[in-house]
Amino acid sequence: MSRSLDDPRRHVQVLPERIGAVAGSEFPGHYPGEDHSWNLQKFTDNLITSVQRLTPSTIEFDLVGVDASVANSLRRVMIAEVPTIAIEEIYVWNNTSIMQDEVLCHRVGLVPLKIDPRSLKYRPTPHSAPHETDTVVFDLSVRCDKRPGVDSKIEKDPKKLYYDSNVYTGMMKWSPSGDQQKKYKHNPPKPVDQDILLCKLRPGQQIDLHCFARKGLGMDHAKFSPVATASYRLLPHIILREPIPIEHQEKFKNCFPQGVIEIENNEVVVKNPRKDTVSREVLRHPEFADKVELNRIRDHFIFNVESTGQYNPEELVPEAIKILLGKITAVEEGLDKLFANEGQVA
Repeated sequence: MSRSLDDPRRHVQVLPERIGAVAGSEFPGHYPGEDHSWNLQKFTDNLITSVQRLTPSTIEFDLVGVDASVANSLRRVMIAEVPTIAIEEIYVWNNTSIMQDEVLCHRVGLVPLKIDPRSLKYRPTPHSAPHETDTVVFDLSVRCDKRPGVDSKIEKDPKKLYYDSNVYTGMMKWSPSGDQQKKYKHNPPKPVDQDILLCKLRPGQQIDLHCFARKGLGMDHAKFSPVATASYRLLPHIILREPIPIEHQEKFKNCFPQGVIEIENNEVVVKNPRKDTVSREVLRHPEFADKVELNRIRDHFIFNVESTGQYNPEELVPEAIKILLGKITAVEEGLDKLFANEGQVA
């Protein structure tokens, strides 16, 4: 079971002009004169994970009982090291639109693609020829023409005046190769969103692109990042040191976002501290001095993650943990080899 929220060792103090007790100790979780040697059972008892909100594109979950370094590692891996598929190379056969080739290609390259990254391999080398196991091909061929019988002097809406006056991501067509038709039979590759505007055309203008999508990492280019946002904040903790006088209760309540503080039976109660933005507004008023204490819980992280669509949001955290475990395994193997070599030398 997790420790009490009132444990002062878990508090990061929110003071009027500064943040206090940022570092609980010189080494996280260790205090002089006490035995804090690693104990798996104790760590397991204090570790809590719980999903608070889940939508088709976002997840909010709590991670309790770990140091900030662990939480930040998880966040950074989700942003930069969970692989996705994005368009890497484009052959421009024709582009008579007003948009320059390089600008158009940049926009197409940033389009998130609905392809399971686990279904493709990494490209062996930057100069390797495309193969069905590491490359997915898309074609974008659009031409704008005037609609017959529509008077441009009367009608001003381009969608009614012309065919394909707007080029959307939904016009990108997957071109299967090898066994990909069978491989992606039930989930054909496509853009995550079909209505992202890429370019505008007018009669006689056309775009013809041949695009190669490959597996990559966000650390190499932001287009490979599987998340739009991945952030965390510490759980706010509000402690009432003294009762709030009745004449000041409404003012006290209005110092916090709606739903944080409620008045019940002429008493102020902390209803939902998760909603608090820790604005410190209450600390500006002298009548509340010494009556309230604002803290954050240093080992209670509230994560908010928004997927760009390649993964379901609930899949992102397990994928990031797999990568972290792989890094730990690599370090262990490296240390084993190092110590083995030192033993041979000795």
